This record gives sequence, C-alpha cells and structure tokens, in this order.
Amino acid sequence: MSGPWIAVLVTSAGCYALKIAGLTIPERLLRNPWLRRFAELVPVALLAALVAVEAAAKGSALVFDPARLAGLAAAVVALLLRAPFLVVIIAAAAVAALLRLAGVA
Repeated sequence: MSGPWIAVLVTSAGCYALKIAGLTIPERLLRNPWLRRFAELVPVALLAALVAVEAAAKGSALVFDPARLAGLAAAVVALLLRAPFLVVIIAAAAVAALLRLAGVA
C-alpha cells in the first residue's frame, strides 16, 4: 500500500475515533464554557486553514495566483455583506473566471 493511502486510512480512523469520542463525552464536560467555546471555534479555524491552503498553494509550493486570490476576496466581501452561501460561491467563481478570461493568470 502506498503512502497516500496510508495517510487516508490513518486520517479516516482518526476522524472516526474523534466522532466516537464526541459521542461518549460525559454531559458534565459539555457544560464547561471553555470546552464549549473551543468546540465552536475549532471547525471555523480548520475551515479557514483549508481555504488559505487551497487559495495560495499548488501542490507543496506557495503560489501567487491573482485570479484565485481575487475570487477569495470577492467571497470575503460577499460574506461581509451577509450574502447567502450560494451567492458567495457564485461571486468567487465569477470573479476568478472573468479574470482568467481577461488573461490575468
């Protein structure tokens, strides 16, 4: 079995174990305000990290892709304007596509 498949299997097992741990945590721990706040913010931080990696990386290299970064900026503006999620996605894709059509990277 090759390296990427091992990583996928280990990550899958870790996610499953984390899910099981979440279901078996005693109720008294869930009442802890610090733990509750942590559980609310971790998914946001992970999603932000994923977006940053997808927006500024190509493979293992850091790249400057103006169309991709402009699409990300358009998504941020749409989010700040409290647009629905579908509008955010369409705005980001449209800006990136128009810049690529115009020949910008």
